Amino acid sequence: MARINDVGGTQGFGAIDTTDDTEPFHADWEARVVGLYNTLRAQGIFNTNEFRDAIESMPPGEYLAASYYERWFTAICTLLERKGVLEPGALDD
Repeated sequence: MARINDVGGTQGFGAIDTTDDTEPFHADWEARVVGLYNTLRAQGIFNTNEFRDAIESMPPGEYLAASYYERWFTAICTLLERKGVLEPGALDD
């Protein structure tokens, strides 16, 4: 089943930016999301495959509008709800 992240061969997404970007993070919150991911995965809250699936199952419009680390954060929030760590809707604010 194709998901929005599988755009191989799809037309209309414009040119790919191939400039080198030496900065891994462009804002402090992005680094914190990676730290949160590493901590939760190390604690066994979720695994890499579950994380990838959570990103890939984002609604297409939301996926395309989100930055790389916004997708990570959305996936983490989704998994925390799925795993019962947080009540559904606890992060809606």
